[in-house]
Amino acid sequence: MLELTPVLRKDSSKPLYIQLADFIKHEIRKKHILPNEKLPSKRKLATHLQISLNTVQAAYDQLCAEGYVESSPRKGLYVQTIDEEYKNQLETKASPIVNKPNQQKVVKIDFNSGQVDRKYFPYNTWRKLSMQSIYEDQNFWFSNGDPQGEFNLREQIAKHLYATRGVNCQPNQIIIGAGTQVLIGLISLLLGRDKSYGLENPGYHRIRVVLQDMGIETLPIPVDENGMDVSLLNKSKANVAYVTPSHQFPYGMIMPIARRLELVNWAEENNGFIIEDDYDGEYRYKGKPIPALQGLAKNSQIIYLGTFSKSLIPSLRISYAVLPMQLYSTYMKQFTVYKQTVSRMHQDTLYRFIKGGHWNSHLNKMRTLYRKKRQALLQAIHRHLDRNVEVIGENAGLHIVLEVKRDLSEKRLVEKAMEFGVKVYPVSTYYFQNEYSGNPKVILGYGGLTETEIERGVELLKEAWELE
Repeated sequence: MLELTPVLRKDSSKPLYIQLADFIKHEIRKKHILPNEKLPSKRKLATHLQISLNTVQAAYDQLCAEGYVESSPRKGLYVQTIDEEYKNQLETKASPIVNKPNQQKVVKIDFNSGQVDRKYFPYNTWRKLSMQSIYEDQNFWFSNGDPQGEFNLREQIAKHLYATRGVNCQPNQIIIGAGTQVLIGLISLLLGRDKSYGLENPGYHRIRVVLQDMGIETLPIPVDENGMDVSLLNKSKANVAYVTPSHQFPYGMIMPIARRLELVNWAEENNGFIIEDDYDGEYRYKGKPIPALQGLAKNSQIIYLGTFSKSLIPSLRISYAVLPMQLYSTYMKQFTVYKQTVSRMHQDTLYRFIKGGHWNSHLNKMRTLYRKKRQALLQAIHRHLDRNVEVIGENAGLHIVLEVKRDLSEKRLVEKAMEFGVKVYPVSTYYFQNEYSGNPKVILGYGGLTETEIERGVELLKEAWELE
């Protein structure tokens, strides 16, 4: 075990956990504890130093929050590499980082909306199913496989979608791909590059980038409190509408049934297509789930998109598209030449994971976990920021939008937060012209943070933005 021998003074005004954390930080800076070295377990260190387990836990939490160490699930805490330039500043007590914008800043709390809680991923189950897949099928996985993806997995997805989202489809209508951007590229080829796409403004910018890179016309359609404004969509020349009705990105509103039917009518009356991206459909915290648009359409002019990035882990890179039959026919005639982009073994492992009931169990556990984190974030905002801000889109998904009632630009809010080691994200990124009117707004994602980190992050935002 790594020997740590700090002198902890119980008569000091500084809490024991802070003394311990400061000692470990000093040892890391002096390279007495090296990068990637494992810290002692909480129990062993508590016994060694004759202090409480809670004291060690609090010290380790502080080190994690400040980025000195990182927790690896079921393995322990490991020391992180500190940028040399920043380490020298810490040692020499030079002028603050905020005065040297060219220097890399250490992120203590990252409110990234794309992160999930990796600590609760069922590693043992996934490992066991992966090994089963390899040993049972051996060299079967050495060939390319079906361009649409493994049939067994598509069959499980079809069953799940019907039971939980009201999506009517057969396995042969499903195409699996390595992320939504890959599938959007294929869909745009299926529909033809001569189509004009109406995109939510603001909306998911990565979709807009793919379409624009392919030379496809994209039209900004403003959103209101119910999602994409269909009256303005009608006035545009768009014949494809891309929407996120279950949890609009980034504002988080949930499209009500009346607006959904209005959008379906637009597609039927204009012979248009709707691309329904249900990226956050699993996480809803108030009210009953509203059926997917795909289940409401009579003439099957809706392309449904789903992903396992939020319900499992982003790095899995497994997403899927449900094609209406007319597009499926086009796909079979012209596009089976495109090979499958997702590992067959990962697909088979996921199939076993869903079929064995593990995914539903995991989803239920994560819904409970994220509901608690959401509540922790809202309570922290109420305690520390309260009347200075307004929370937008808190009823679903893994992020909120925070409108800040302060005479600062969005850019300065982001910069000042970063000066305190807190990373928040600008809403302007998701607008066509990267600008909007009204109070500045930032995105706070909470999926990948602990409740302690959430609390500390909001406290630091109060300091950074100098809110009363």
